[in-house]
Amino acid sequence: MNIVPLLVAHARAAHPHRAAVPTTLADRPDATVVRLGDTVVKAHAPGTDPTHLARRLDTAAGLPGVLLPPLTLAAESLHGRPVTYWPYGTPVDPTAPAAAPWEAVATLLARLHRCAPPSALPPMRGPAKAARAITRLRAALRTAPHPAARPVLDAWAALPAWARAEAPMPTPQAVCHGDLHLGQVVRHPAPDGPWRLIDVDDLGLGVPAWDLARPAAWYACGLLPPDDWTRFLAAYRRAGGPAVPAHGDPWAALDVPARALSAQTAALAITKALAADRPLDEIEQAVVDACARMPAP
Repeated sequence: MNIVPLLVAHARAAHPHRAAVPTTLADRPDATVVRLGDTVVKAHAPGTDPTHLARRLDTAAGLPGVLLPPLTLAAESLHGRPVTYWPYGTPVDPTAPAAAPWEAVATLLARLHRCAPPSALPPMRGPAKAARAITRLRAALRTAPHPAARPVLDAWAALPAWARAEAPMPTPQAVCHGDLHLGQVVRHPAPDGPWRLIDVDDLGLGVPAWDLARPAAWYACGLLPPDDWTRFLAAYRRAGGPAVPAHGDPWAALDVPARALSAQTAALAITKALAADRPLDEIEQAVVDACARMPAP
């Protein structure tokens, strides 16, 4: 089913003033996002827990200086998928890596991690999302083996149970974004307002180092320049972020989440390469190579 026209029609019927020409921002099994002028309409994944989503929306509304607040707190429904409405914000320009707002992102994360946990906020879904990537890889390998899969699965098996979503996350916990990357920040009001974090689908209580793990993994793989990593880490520490020590080596805290994110990224890369019947590209191979350097189970 092509949900994009259904989502546009639903939004226009429910909110007739949102009649701008639609632009599809994302259309994946786990999320379909359409822009209608200054409004963004999102159909969340099938099977989304409505109570958990409501808690996440409440949290975003209560932290408007950190998270982009929703336009409405009550999710609508479209063919069993929750639908939410958000103000449009200007995303990071992927063609200008030198202008990436690493300091702003780090500061927002530190503020998020330091906020008082809202009542009944569900667990952060980062480990569960990583586990789904491994499950997808294993399913793909049943029909088409791939030589790069073994080091990725070995790296995954060597992780502690909590990082594989097989046990509760350890304490202390903080409010976490759960899926942090540069596509999860926008300027609002557009086009040049302050940066805000977006996408609450994985928001929840968990290990705050998880939110630093993707840039940490990119740095460890050689995909993020050392200067950018230093800027990001220093800004997080200046803002009082609790995920890493204020001084000294941060890797005792970052090692497990960074290894988990590397395995997740590599698993998704191999799965996509198998589906497209193509070799891994240079970046994908770098992440697989990083998994091969990790401790064996």
